Amino acid sequence: MKRAHMIFRSALVVLAIATPAFSQDAAKPSRDEFFWLGQFNKAAVVMLLEQHVIDADLARAIADGVAKVIVAGDVPGARRPNVASYLQLEQQLIAVAGPDATRIHSGRSRQDLQATSNRTQVRERVLTVMADLITVRTRLRAISEKNVDTIIPSYTNGVQAQPITLAHYLLAFEAALSRDTERLRQSFARINLSPLGAAALGTSSFPISRPRLATLLGFYGPVENSYDANLVSSMDTLLEPLNIVEGSALTVSALVEDIVAQYRSVQPWLLLREGDLTGPSTIMPQKRNPFGLNVVRQTASTVVADTAAFVLQAHNVSPGMLDYKTGQPQKALDDATLMLVQLDKMLGTLVVNRDQALAEVNADYSTTTELADVLQREYNVPFRVGHGFASDLVTYGRNNHLTPAQLPYEEAQKAFAKALQDSKLPPRNFPMPDDQFHRVLTAQNMVKSSAGLGGPQPAEVERMLGTAQARLDADKQWLSDTRTALDKSETDLNSAFDRLRTH
Repeated sequence: MKRAHMIFRSALVVLAIATPAFSQDAAKPSRDEFFWLGQFNKAAVVMLLEQHVIDADLARAIADGVAKVIVAGDVPGARRPNVASYLQLEQQLIAVAGPDATRIHSGRSRQDLQATSNRTQVRERVLTVMADLITVRTRLRAISEKNVDTIIPSYTNGVQAQPITLAHYLLAFEAALSRDTERLRQSFARINLSPLGAAALGTSSFPISRPRLATLLGFYGPVENSYDANLVSSMDTLLEPLNIVEGSALTVSALVEDIVAQYRSVQPWLLLREGDLTGPSTIMPQKRNPFGLNVVRQTASTVVADTAAFVLQAHNVSPGMLDYKTGQPQKALDDATLMLVQLDKMLGTLVVNRDQALAEVNADYSTTTELADVLQREYNVPFRVGHGFASDLVTYGRNNHLTPAQLPYEEAQKAFAKALQDSKLPPRNFPMPDDQFHRVLTAQNMVKSSAGLGGPQPAEVERMLGTAQARLDADKQWLSDTRTALDKSETDLNSAFDRLRTH
């Protein structure tokens, strides 16, 4: 892709288009604490009636009051008390159902309400992050499938190392994000446990059924130890998904930085398609600023900062304090969602110049490892001798401004003789014919000759594409099943609550 052929747009047009695409609204939760307090109250009424803590008439009256408070709170602009302002919610309930409605609070506290609210909101966000991870992984796999034969340079220590393919490269990032998806699945089993009914920290003398509350709210079960439920697990259980998305942010940042490095090149082979994620400088006409890359990286940094903020809030704080019970975990997961949405959009604008990528490989000496390998494998030359020979050839080529394809065969013969002499081995002719010598130095040959598991050779990349698809299918199915189960629990809760009101 030639820079001269890029479409030029004014900075104002870019911002007008790009800002909505990266809006924070995409990451905002659909359900706040008021919603979940309503669900907790529904579950409490059902459970208290089943446990004979309240009778049917009182249960019906309280349920009617709960329903009215929910309807009132759903009016646009209405007050929607959260757990911290629970007593305001209770006053609203008293106003419509009388003082006896406060019996709904039997055996519970703001402590277990807050801990449960945090978990319901975090589990919702974890599933959203998982869905976005699947979207990004699907995108990476799709790009990879189209670039199995696209040879690119790879780097270690910032220096060109070996030729691989774009598919091989991108599938590495898909694999990392797949591991994060798996980690979130594993953490979900610990997140989706209910603190409700633990009261302040030691339960109560009421016959509260914590397992029933857990079932009604879609949890796998209760957090067993009531002190742990509210005061201890609120730290480590909520930190776990934050650590996972922090890892995702590091992976995303690494990918973005690789693309940013291309923008520093005079002849980049990987760029963003000119549009709403790129923009010109206000003073330098030659520049095309990678706006989309900058935004993704900034959001990734914010995710890392969010996790650090939660750790700092929880550090050296005794159990039962509010410091680590704020909305920081929710913010971190919302920002992770935003990061992944931005990344997916950015990946959709990637443009690769295959010829330029290959030209960058061919301009350097990253194929000389294969030269040493072939000498050992086919001509019984010790690897270190072959390595020294190849290194001397590289020095000669660079000093004479030659590419690997331009290396004279005669110089290879001289360098081989010197390598044998330096290693005190018997003299012999350079055993590799001219045509093989120059073929071995091609990137196409090195990629095709790779034989190890997980290498860039087409057969292995095709196999890894299949593996990636199988992982994606399994993760999609798990996500669908989990969301279906939560939806069913919500339907069952609403049905039990409605039956209570009509009988």
